[in-house]
Amino acid sequence: MGDEQKELTSLLAERSIRLDARASDRDDAIRQAGQALLDVGAIDPGYIDAMLERENSVSTFVGEGVAIPHGTLAGKDLVTEDALSVIRFPDGVDWGGNEVTVAVGIAARGNGHIALLSQLATVLLDPERAAALRNATTADQVYGLLTTDDDDDDDQ
Repeated sequence: MGDEQKELTSLLAERSIRLDARASDRDDAIRQAGQALLDVGAIDPGYIDAMLERENSVSTFVGEGVAIPHGTLAGKDLVTEDALSVIRFPDGVDWGGNEVTVAVGIAARGNGHIALLSQLATVLLDPERAAALRNATTADQVYGLLTTDDDDDDDQ
């Protein structure tokens, strides 16, 4: 079943990693996460609105200083390819009363976001990994943290 599951790192272009961002508020942070997806051609501009819409109905704050903004179901038609963005806000952003230091933007077609969310959750809900992500200063560190090491790919 997990054969078609892509490695998270393969969905993350280096230019979608921004580790020294500043945001005036939650919506600004979401726009930046969306803009990084737009910059690599993963989404149509309207997907950013779908990300804001999703946030207004359900918070994407997941704990450990991390939020995972993504679009509404209707917005998935605006996704041209599955992709992630990682935006770090060293000064933090008020996310509906929670402080967020890292926003992981998600663009996925079909039901792809469900697999992505579960993969991300295993990484982000590990307090040590989440702390390391909050403190990451290089793209290599981000890639290292998003590499899932619990399944061996030796049999390929």
